[in-house]
Amino acid sequence: MYNPSSHNADEFICHDEVLESLEEARRESGNLARVSEILEKAARLKGISHREAAILMECSDPSVEEKIYALAADIKQRFYGNRIVLFAPLYLSNYCINGCVYCPYHAKNRTIPRRKLSQEEIAEEVRALIRTGHKRLAVEAGEDPFHNPLEYILDSIKTIYSVKEGGNSIRRVNVNIAATDVESYRKLKAAGIGTYILFQETYNKERYQMLHPTGPKSDYAWHTEAMDRAQQGGCDDVGIGVLFGLSGYKYELVGLLMHAEHLEACFGVGPHTISVPRICPADDISTEDFPDALPDDVFRKLVAVLRVSVPYTGMIISTRESARMREQLLHCGISQISGGSRTSVGGYTTPERHNETAQFDVSDTRPLDDVVRWLLENDHIPSFCTACYREGRTGDRFMSLCKSGKIGLCCTPNALMTLKEYLMDYASPETRRAGEDLIAKSLADIPLERTREITVKHLQEIENGARDFRF
Repeated sequence: MYNPSSHNADEFICHDEVLESLEEARRESGNLARVSEILEKAARLKGISHREAAILMECSDPSVEEKIYALAADIKQRFYGNRIVLFAPLYLSNYCINGCVYCPYHAKNRTIPRRKLSQEEIAEEVRALIRTGHKRLAVEAGEDPFHNPLEYILDSIKTIYSVKEGGNSIRRVNVNIAATDVESYRKLKAAGIGTYILFQETYNKERYQMLHPTGPKSDYAWHTEAMDRAQQGGCDDVGIGVLFGLSGYKYELVGLLMHAEHLEACFGVGPHTISVPRICPADDISTEDFPDALPDDVFRKLVAVLRVSVPYTGMIISTRESARMREQLLHCGISQISGGSRTSVGGYTTPERHNETAQFDVSDTRPLDDVVRWLLENDHIPSFCTACYREGRTGDRFMSLCKSGKIGLCCTPNALMTLKEYLMDYASPETRRAGEDLIAKSLADIPLERTREITVKHLQEIENGARDFRF
Protein backbone atom coordinates (compact mmCIF):
# COMPACT_ATOMS: atom_id res chain seq x y z
CA MET A 1 0.00 0.00 0.00
CA TYR A 2 1.33 3.44 -0.93
CA ASN A 3 2.29 5.54 2.08
CA PRO A 4 4.70 8.46 1.50
CA SER A 5 5.15 8.93 5.27
CA SER A 6 6.31 5.35 5.82
CA HIS A 7 10.00 4.55 6.27
CA ASN A 8 9.46 1.22 4.48
CA ALA A 9 10.83 1.40 0.92
CA ASP A 10 8.09 -0.82 -0.50
CA GLU A 11 5.50 1.63 0.80
CA PHE A 12 6.95 5.01 -0.16
CA ILE A 13 8.14 3.61 -3.53
CA CYS A 14 5.06 1.50 -4.04
CA HIS A 15 5.19 -0.54 -7.26
CA ASP A 16 1.41 -0.60 -7.64
CA GLU A 17 1.24 3.17 -7.20
CA VAL A 18 3.85 3.65 -9.93
CA LEU A 19 1.89 1.41 -12.31
CA GLU A 20 -1.38 3.17 -11.49
CA SER A 21 0.29 6.53 -12.10
CA LEU A 22 1.59 5.42 -15.49
CA GLU A 23 -1.81 4.00 -16.44
CA GLU A 24 -3.52 7.25 -15.46
CA ALA A 25 -0.95 9.15 -17.53
CA ARG A 26 -1.79 7.07 -20.59
CA ARG A 27 -5.50 7.78 -20.09
CA GLU A 28 -5.17 11.48 -19.38
CA SER A 29 -2.30 12.55 -21.65
CA GLY A 30 -4.73 13.41 -24.45
CA ASN A 31 -7.01 15.38 -22.13
CA LEU A 32 -5.65 18.84 -22.91
CA ALA A 33 -7.91 20.49 -20.35
CA ARG A 34 -6.36 18.36 -17.58
CA VAL A 35 -2.87 18.95 -18.97
CA SER A 36 -3.53 22.69 -18.98
CA GLU A 37 -4.61 22.54 -15.33
CA ILE A 38 -1.38 20.79 -14.41
CA LEU A 39 0.70 23.41 -16.24
CA GLU A 40 -1.21 26.19 -14.49
CA LYS A 41 -0.53 24.53 -11.15
CA ALA A 42 3.17 24.17 -11.99
CA ALA A 43 3.31 27.85 -12.95
CA ARG A 44 2.32 28.73 -9.36
CA LEU A 45 5.83 27.51 -8.42
CA LYS A 46 4.75 25.06 -5.71
CA GLY A 47 5.55 21.88 -7.62
CA ILE A 48 3.31 19.11 -8.93
CA SER A 49 2.73 15.50 -7.87
CA HIS A 50 4.29 12.39 -9.35
CA ARG A 51 0.97 11.56 -11.03
CA GLU A 52 0.72 14.99 -12.62
CA ALA A 53 4.32 14.81 -13.79
CA ALA A 54 3.65 11.44 -15.41
CA ILE A 55 0.80 12.97 -17.41
CA LEU A 56 3.04 15.79 -18.67
CA MET A 57 5.72 13.29 -19.63
CA GLU A 58 3.21 11.13 -21.50
CA CYS A 59 1.62 14.03 -23.39
CA SER A 60 3.13 14.31 -26.89
CA ASP A 61 1.23 17.39 -28.06
CA PRO A 62 3.88 19.77 -29.56
CA SER A 63 2.25 22.89 -28.10
CA VAL A 64 2.23 21.31 -24.62
CA GLU A 65 5.87 20.30 -24.90
CA GLU A 66 6.74 23.86 -25.92
CA LYS A 67 4.96 25.15 -22.81
CA ILE A 68 6.82 22.65 -20.60
CA TYR A 69 10.18 23.85 -21.90
CA ALA A 70 9.22 27.52 -21.50
CA LEU A 71 7.94 26.93 -17.96
CA ALA A 72 11.05 24.95 -16.99
CA ALA A 73 13.27 27.81 -18.19
CA ASP A 74 11.15 30.35 -16.30
CA ILE A 75 11.21 28.34 -13.07
CA LYS A 76 14.98 27.91 -13.29
CA GLN A 77 15.39 31.67 -13.76
CA ARG A 78 13.04 32.58 -10.91
CA PHE A 79 14.73 30.36 -8.32
CA TYR A 80 18.32 30.13 -9.52
CA GLY A 81 18.70 33.07 -11.89
CA ASN A 82 21.46 32.58 -14.41
CA ARG A 83 23.82 31.05 -11.84
CA ILE A 84 25.40 27.67 -12.58
CA VAL A 85 27.27 26.00 -9.72
CA LEU A 86 30.48 24.19 -10.67
CA PHE A 87 32.09 21.19 -8.98
CA ALA A 88 34.42 18.28 -9.71
CA PRO A 89 34.30 14.62 -8.69
CA LEU A 90 37.27 13.17 -6.80
CA TYR A 91 37.60 9.38 -7.05
CA LEU A 92 39.42 7.92 -4.03
CA SER A 93 39.23 4.19 -4.76
CA ASN A 94 37.72 1.81 -7.30
CA TYR A 95 37.85 -1.24 -5.02
CA CYS A 96 34.29 -2.56 -4.79
CA ILE A 97 32.64 -5.79 -3.65
CA ASN A 98 29.29 -5.19 -5.39
CA GLY A 99 28.17 -6.93 -8.55
CA CYS A 100 26.43 -4.00 -10.32
CA VAL A 101 26.28 -5.10 -13.95
CA TYR A 102 26.30 -1.53 -15.37
CA CYS A 103 29.45 -0.36 -13.53
CA PRO A 104 33.02 -1.31 -14.49
CA TYR A 105 34.00 -1.30 -10.81
CA HIS A 106 31.95 -4.47 -10.25
CA ALA A 107 33.76 -7.15 -8.27
CA LYS A 108 34.06 -9.64 -11.15
CA ASN A 109 35.81 -7.21 -13.50
CA ARG A 110 39.35 -8.58 -13.79
CA THR A 111 40.49 -6.21 -16.54
CA ILE A 112 40.32 -2.90 -14.70
CA PRO A 113 43.33 -2.03 -12.50
CA ARG A 114 42.34 -1.53 -8.88
CA ARG A 115 43.69 1.54 -7.16
CA LYS A 116 43.23 3.33 -3.85
CA LEU A 117 44.75 6.73 -3.14
CA SER A 118 46.90 7.26 -0.09
CA GLN A 119 46.34 10.43 1.94
CA GLU A 120 49.43 11.93 0.31
CA GLU A 121 48.05 11.13 -3.14
CA ILE A 122 44.69 12.63 -2.19
CA ALA A 123 46.45 15.83 -1.16
CA GLU A 124 48.19 15.97 -4.55
CA GLU A 125 44.90 15.42 -6.37
CA VAL A 126 43.34 18.24 -4.34
CA ARG A 127 46.24 20.57 -5.11
CA ALA A 128 45.79 19.84 -8.80
CA LEU A 129 42.07 20.62 -8.55
CA ILE A 130 42.65 23.83 -6.61
CA ARG A 131 45.15 24.97 -9.25
CA THR A 132 42.37 24.82 -11.84
CA GLY A 133 40.06 26.90 -9.63
CA HIS A 134 37.71 24.38 -8.04
CA LYS A 135 36.24 25.05 -4.59
CA ARG A 136 33.66 22.24 -4.32
CA LEU A 137 34.31 18.50 -4.67
CA ALA A 138 32.17 15.37 -4.70
CA VAL A 139 34.06 12.44 -3.17
CA GLU A 140 33.46 9.07 -4.84
CA ALA A 141 34.53 5.59 -3.75
CA GLY A 142 33.51 1.99 -4.37
CA GLU A 143 31.94 -0.04 -1.58
CA ASP A 144 34.58 -2.19 0.06
CA PRO A 145 34.69 -2.43 3.89
CA PHE A 146 38.31 -3.63 3.79
CA HIS A 147 39.86 -1.17 1.33
CA ASN A 148 37.43 1.74 1.80
CA PRO A 149 36.15 1.69 5.39
CA LEU A 150 34.38 4.73 6.77
CA GLU A 151 37.53 5.72 8.63
CA TYR A 152 39.34 6.02 5.29
CA ILE A 153 36.59 8.29 3.96
CA LEU A 154 36.70 10.44 7.11
CA ASP A 155 40.49 10.70 6.95
CA SER A 156 40.22 11.65 3.29
CA ILE A 157 37.74 14.43 4.04
CA LYS A 158 40.08 15.77 6.71
CA THR A 159 42.97 15.68 4.25
CA ILE A 160 40.98 17.49 1.57
CA TYR A 161 40.03 20.32 3.91
CA SER A 162 43.61 20.65 5.18
CA VAL A 163 45.20 21.29 1.77
CA LYS A 164 46.21 24.85 0.94
CA GLU A 165 47.53 25.79 -2.49
CA GLY A 166 48.43 29.34 -3.41
CA GLY A 167 46.37 30.62 -0.49
CA ASN A 168 43.27 28.77 -1.70
CA SER A 169 41.51 25.61 -0.53
CA ILE A 170 38.51 23.37 -1.07
CA ARG A 171 35.59 24.91 0.78
CA ARG A 172 33.07 22.10 0.65
CA VAL A 173 33.20 18.34 0.23
CA ASN A 174 30.06 16.51 -0.84
CA VAL A 175 30.11 12.74 -0.46
CA ASN A 176 28.81 10.03 -2.79
CA ILE A 177 29.45 6.73 -1.04
CA ALA A 178 27.47 3.57 -0.33
CA ALA A 179 24.46 3.38 1.96
CA THR A 180 25.47 3.09 5.60
CA ASP A 181 24.03 3.30 9.12
CA VAL A 182 22.84 6.26 11.17
CA GLU A 183 25.96 6.45 13.31
CA SER A 184 28.16 6.60 10.21
CA TYR A 185 26.06 9.45 8.83
CA ARG A 186 26.56 11.29 12.12
CA LYS A 187 30.31 10.91 11.68
CA LEU A 188 30.13 12.17 8.09
CA LYS A 189 28.14 15.21 9.23
CA ALA A 190 30.66 15.88 11.99
CA ALA A 191 33.44 15.72 9.40
CA GLY A 192 31.87 18.71 7.66
CA ILE A 193 30.35 17.23 4.55
CA GLY A 194 27.96 19.29 2.45
CA THR A 195 25.46 17.09 0.65
CA TYR A 196 25.24 13.33 1.04
CA ILE A 197 24.62 11.89 -2.43
CA LEU A 198 23.36 8.43 -3.30
CA PHE A 199 21.76 7.38 -6.55
CA GLN A 200 19.00 4.83 -6.46
CA GLU A 201 20.14 3.65 -9.94
CA THR A 202 16.61 2.29 -10.58
CA TYR A 203 13.43 2.41 -8.51
CA ASN A 204 12.03 -0.67 -10.22
CA LYS A 205 12.64 -3.28 -7.51
CA GLU A 206 12.58 -6.30 -9.82
CA ARG A 207 14.98 -4.62 -12.23
CA TYR A 208 17.12 -3.41 -9.33
CA GLN A 209 17.61 -6.93 -8.05
CA MET A 210 18.60 -8.16 -11.53
CA LEU A 211 21.16 -5.37 -11.90
CA HIS A 212 22.61 -5.88 -8.41
CA PRO A 213 22.99 -9.64 -8.09
CA THR A 214 25.67 -9.67 -5.39
CA GLY A 215 27.17 -7.52 -2.67
CA PRO A 216 25.63 -5.34 0.05
CA LYS A 217 24.08 -3.05 -2.58
CA SER A 218 21.83 -5.93 -3.65
CA ASP A 219 19.64 -5.18 -0.59
CA TYR A 220 17.01 -2.94 -2.19
CA ALA A 221 15.45 -1.78 1.08
CA TRP A 222 18.80 -0.95 2.73
CA HIS A 223 19.78 1.13 -0.29
CA THR A 224 16.44 2.85 -0.86
CA GLU A 225 15.97 3.77 2.80
CA ALA A 226 19.47 5.26 3.08
CA MET A 227 18.30 8.87 2.87
CA ASP A 228 16.02 8.33 5.86
CA ARG A 229 19.00 7.17 7.90
CA ALA A 230 21.11 10.06 6.56
CA GLN A 231 18.50 12.55 7.73
CA GLN A 232 18.29 10.81 11.10
CA GLY A 233 22.09 11.14 11.32
CA GLY A 234 21.96 14.88 10.74
CA CYS A 235 22.75 14.98 7.03
CA ASP A 236 19.93 17.38 6.18
CA ASP A 237 21.10 18.06 2.61
CA VAL A 238 20.74 14.90 0.53
CA GLY A 239 21.03 14.33 -3.20
CA ILE A 240 19.12 11.62 -5.06
CA GLY A 241 19.11 10.40 -8.66
CA VAL A 242 18.78 7.46 -10.99
CA LEU A 243 20.93 6.16 -13.82
CA PHE A 244 18.56 6.63 -16.73
CA GLY A 245 18.62 3.74 -19.17
CA LEU A 246 18.67 0.93 -16.61
CA SER A 247 14.88 0.70 -16.66
CA GLY A 248 11.94 2.49 -18.24
CA TYR A 249 12.35 6.26 -17.88
CA LYS A 250 8.66 6.88 -17.07
CA TYR A 251 8.85 4.49 -14.14
CA GLU A 252 12.03 6.22 -12.95
CA LEU A 253 10.49 9.68 -13.23
CA VAL A 254 7.59 8.64 -11.00
CA GLY A 255 9.92 6.87 -8.56
CA LEU A 256 12.21 9.90 -8.25
CA LEU A 257 9.31 12.20 -7.47
CA MET A 258 7.78 9.73 -5.01
CA HIS A 259 11.13 9.64 -3.20
CA ALA A 260 11.18 13.45 -3.11
CA GLU A 261 7.62 13.51 -1.76
CA HIS A 262 8.55 10.93 0.87
CA LEU A 263 11.46 13.03 2.15
CA GLU A 264 9.24 16.11 2.28
CA ALA A 265 6.53 14.18 4.16
CA CYS A 266 8.92 12.65 6.70
CA PHE A 267 11.51 15.38 7.24
CA GLY A 268 9.87 18.58 6.03
CA VAL A 269 12.38 19.05 3.25
CA GLY A 270 12.84 17.28 -0.06
CA PRO A 271 16.14 16.46 -1.75
CA HIS A 272 18.68 19.28 -2.03
CA THR A 273 19.65 18.00 -5.48
CA ILE A 274 18.49 15.55 -8.12
CA SER A 275 21.08 14.16 -10.54
CA VAL A 276 20.15 12.90 -14.00
CA PRO A 277 22.99 10.74 -15.37
CA ARG A 278 22.43 8.47 -18.39
CA ILE A 279 24.02 5.07 -18.96
CA CYS A 280 27.16 5.46 -21.04
CA PRO A 281 30.08 3.24 -22.18
CA ALA A 282 32.94 2.29 -19.83
CA ASP A 283 35.62 -0.43 -19.73
CA ASP A 284 33.58 -3.68 -20.03
CA ILE A 285 30.19 -1.89 -20.19
CA SER A 286 28.34 -1.34 -23.48
CA THR A 287 25.15 0.73 -23.83
CA GLU A 288 23.96 -1.86 -26.37
CA ASP A 289 23.22 -4.12 -23.42
CA PHE A 290 20.66 -1.62 -22.09
CA PRO A 291 17.64 -1.29 -24.39
CA ASP A 292 16.09 1.39 -22.16
CA ALA A 293 18.85 3.92 -22.96
CA LEU A 294 17.27 7.33 -23.61
CA PRO A 295 17.47 9.29 -26.88
CA ASP A 296 18.37 12.97 -26.54
CA ASP A 297 14.90 14.39 -27.22
CA VAL A 298 13.25 12.23 -24.55
CA PHE A 299 16.02 13.00 -22.07
CA ARG A 300 15.63 16.73 -22.63
CA LYS A 301 11.89 16.57 -22.00
CA LEU A 302 12.46 14.44 -18.90
CA VAL A 303 14.75 17.08 -17.40
CA ALA A 304 12.20 19.81 -18.15
CA VAL A 305 9.37 17.83 -16.51
CA LEU A 306 11.50 17.26 -13.43
CA ARG A 307 12.24 20.96 -13.20
CA VAL A 308 8.56 21.99 -13.26
CA SER A 309 7.79 19.21 -10.73
CA VAL A 310 10.40 20.17 -8.10
CA PRO A 311 11.07 23.90 -8.56
CA TYR A 312 13.14 24.28 -5.37
CA THR A 313 15.51 21.39 -6.01
CA GLY A 314 18.96 21.80 -7.56
CA MET A 315 19.47 19.69 -10.68
CA ILE A 316 22.83 18.28 -11.71
CA ILE A 317 24.28 17.13 -15.03
CA SER A 318 27.76 15.67 -15.32
CA THR A 319 30.40 15.40 -18.01
CA ARG A 320 28.77 12.14 -19.11
CA GLU A 321 26.86 14.45 -21.46
CA SER A 322 28.37 16.26 -24.42
CA ALA A 323 28.90 20.01 -24.45
CA ARG A 324 26.03 20.32 -26.95
CA MET A 325 23.63 18.35 -24.75
CA ARG A 326 24.69 20.18 -21.62
CA GLU A 327 23.99 23.52 -23.30
CA GLN A 328 20.46 22.39 -24.14
CA LEU A 329 19.83 21.10 -20.63
CA LEU A 330 20.93 24.38 -19.02
CA HIS A 331 17.82 25.90 -20.57
CA CYS A 332 15.62 23.08 -19.22
CA GLY A 333 16.41 23.65 -15.57
CA ILE A 334 19.90 22.34 -14.76
CA SER A 335 21.55 24.42 -12.02
CA GLN A 336 24.80 22.52 -11.30
CA ILE A 337 27.41 20.97 -13.60
CA SER A 338 30.79 19.35 -13.23
CA GLY A 339 33.69 20.75 -15.19
CA GLY A 340 37.21 19.63 -16.04
CA SER A 341 36.28 16.25 -14.57
CA ARG A 342 38.22 13.03 -14.29
CA THR A 343 36.23 9.91 -13.41
CA SER A 344 39.28 7.82 -12.58
CA VAL A 345 41.31 7.22 -9.43
CA GLY A 346 44.25 9.65 -9.51
CA GLY A 347 43.12 11.13 -12.81
CA TYR A 348 44.00 14.74 -11.97
CA THR A 349 47.67 14.05 -11.26
CA THR A 350 48.19 11.11 -13.64
CA PRO A 351 45.88 11.87 -16.59
CA GLU A 352 47.72 9.37 -18.76
CA ARG A 353 46.21 6.62 -16.59
CA HIS A 354 42.70 8.03 -16.79
CA ASN A 355 41.29 5.43 -19.16
CA GLU A 356 42.60 2.57 -17.04
CA THR A 357 40.42 3.25 -13.97
CA ALA A 358 37.62 5.50 -15.28
CA GLN A 359 34.13 4.68 -14.02
CA PHE A 360 32.59 6.03 -17.22
CA ASP A 361 33.64 7.78 -20.42
CA VAL A 362 33.66 11.57 -20.23
CA SER A 363 31.92 13.24 -23.18
CA ASP A 364 32.64 16.87 -22.25
CA THR A 365 36.42 16.83 -21.94
CA ARG A 366 36.99 20.59 -21.89
CA PRO A 367 39.24 22.00 -19.14
CA LEU A 368 37.56 24.09 -16.46
CA ASP A 369 38.60 27.44 -17.93
CA ASP A 370 36.94 26.56 -21.23
CA VAL A 371 33.76 25.53 -19.40
CA VAL A 372 33.75 28.79 -17.42
CA ARG A 373 34.23 30.88 -20.56
CA TRP A 374 31.49 28.92 -22.36
CA LEU A 375 29.08 29.65 -19.51
CA LEU A 376 30.00 33.33 -19.56
CA GLU A 377 29.52 33.57 -23.30
CA ASN A 378 26.03 32.14 -22.81
CA ASP A 379 25.19 34.73 -20.11
CA HIS A 380 25.44 32.31 -17.19
CA ILE A 381 27.25 33.20 -13.96
CA PRO A 382 29.72 30.38 -13.16
CA SER A 383 29.48 30.01 -9.38
CA PHE A 384 31.97 28.37 -7.05
CA CYS A 385 29.92 29.39 -4.03
CA THR A 386 29.72 27.22 -0.90
CA ALA A 387 28.47 29.93 1.47
CA CYS A 388 25.16 28.28 2.39
CA TYR A 389 26.96 25.23 3.74
CA ARG A 390 29.41 27.31 5.74
CA GLU A 391 26.74 29.69 7.06
CA GLY A 392 24.43 26.86 8.13
CA ARG A 393 21.82 27.46 5.44
CA THR A 394 21.13 23.77 4.88
CA GLY A 395 18.08 21.53 4.98
CA ASP A 396 14.92 23.38 5.94
CA ARG A 397 16.82 26.68 6.45
CA PHE A 398 17.90 26.65 2.81
CA MET A 399 14.51 25.53 1.55
CA SER A 400 12.62 28.19 3.49
CA LEU A 401 14.74 30.87 1.80
CA CYS A 402 14.39 29.19 -1.56
CA LYS A 403 10.61 28.82 -1.31
CA SER A 404 10.27 32.45 -0.23
CA GLY A 405 12.21 33.59 -3.30
CA LYS A 406 14.87 35.27 -1.13
CA ILE A 407 17.74 32.86 -1.71
CA GLY A 408 18.93 34.97 -4.64
CA LEU A 409 19.83 37.76 -2.19
CA CYS A 410 22.54 35.41 -0.90
CA CYS A 411 23.34 33.44 -4.03
CA THR A 412 23.83 36.16 -6.63
CA PRO A 413 26.36 38.24 -4.63
CA ASN A 414 28.22 35.11 -3.56
CA ALA A 415 28.25 33.76 -7.11
CA LEU A 416 29.72 37.02 -8.40
CA MET A 417 32.35 37.11 -5.67
CA THR A 418 33.48 33.53 -6.24
CA LEU A 419 33.57 34.23 -9.97
CA LYS A 420 35.73 37.27 -9.25
CA GLU A 421 38.09 35.09 -7.20
CA TYR A 422 38.33 32.65 -10.08
CA LEU A 423 39.02 35.42 -12.59
CA MET A 424 41.77 36.90 -10.43
CA ASP A 425 43.50 33.63 -9.55
CA TYR A 426 43.01 31.20 -12.43
CA ALA A 427 41.32 32.53 -15.55
CA SER A 428 42.91 32.95 -18.95
CA PRO A 429 42.94 36.56 -20.27
CA GLU A 430 39.96 35.95 -22.57
CA THR A 431 37.95 34.30 -19.80
CA ARG A 432 38.75 37.14 -17.43
CA ARG A 433 37.56 39.73 -19.93
CA ALA A 434 34.30 37.87 -20.47
CA GLY A 435 33.85 37.46 -16.71
CA GLU A 436 34.45 41.12 -15.88
CA ASP A 437 31.89 42.12 -18.50
CA LEU A 438 29.29 39.76 -17.03
CA ILE A 439 29.97 40.92 -13.45
CA ALA A 440 29.44 44.53 -14.47
CA LYS A 441 26.19 43.64 -16.20
CA SER A 442 24.99 41.43 -13.33
CA LEU A 443 25.45 43.98 -10.56
CA ALA A 444 22.46 45.91 -11.80
CA ASP A 445 20.29 42.83 -11.29
CA ILE A 446 20.94 42.63 -7.53
CA PRO A 447 17.64 43.92 -6.10
CA LEU A 448 18.58 45.63 -2.82
CA GLU A 449 20.76 48.73 -2.88
CA ARG A 450 22.60 47.87 0.34
CA THR A 451 23.35 44.33 -0.87
CA ARG A 452 24.61 45.76 -4.13
CA GLU A 453 26.89 48.22 -2.27
CA ILE A 454 28.38 45.44 -0.14
CA THR A 455 28.90 43.27 -3.21
CA VAL A 456 30.74 46.04 -5.05
CA LYS A 457 32.91 46.68 -1.97
CA HIS A 458 33.84 43.01 -1.69
CA LEU A 459 34.55 42.74 -5.41
CA GLN A 460 37.00 45.61 -5.06
CA GLU A 461 38.64 43.96 -2.04
CA ILE A 462 39.04 40.72 -4.01
CA GLU A 463 40.78 42.76 -6.71
CA ASN A 464 43.19 43.89 -3.99
CA GLY A 465 43.91 40.37 -2.79
CA ALA A 466 41.22 39.52 -0.24
CA ARG A 467 39.33 36.21 -0.55
CA ASP A 468 36.50 34.09 0.81
CA PHE A 469 33.68 36.58 1.31
CA ARG A 470 30.19 35.25 1.84
CA PHE A 471 26.74 36.41 2.86
